Amino acid sequence: SEEVSDFRLSAPMPGNVIRVLVKAGDEVSPGQPLLVMEAMKMEHTIVAPANGIVEEVLFQPGDIVQNDAKLVKFSLLEE
Repeated sequence: SEEVSDFRLSAPMPGNVIRVLVKAGDEVSPGQPLLVMEAMKMEHTIVAPANGIVEEVLFQPGDIVQNDAKLVKFSLLEE
């Protein structure tokens, strides 16, 4: 099995951050919403890919982000 210690979750497209649902230090589970962005009049929810800890939220509500911008720095919890 591969070990991933930390990685960043990226914006799927350019848009605006409209809600941040977590903060640094929060423990999250797979599928848990972390952040909501709006692009082309549609909302997109960025979710946790696995059990982990939010290391850093890199944007706040109202921020404009580019495609592939790193949104959340995230560490996986070891099983």
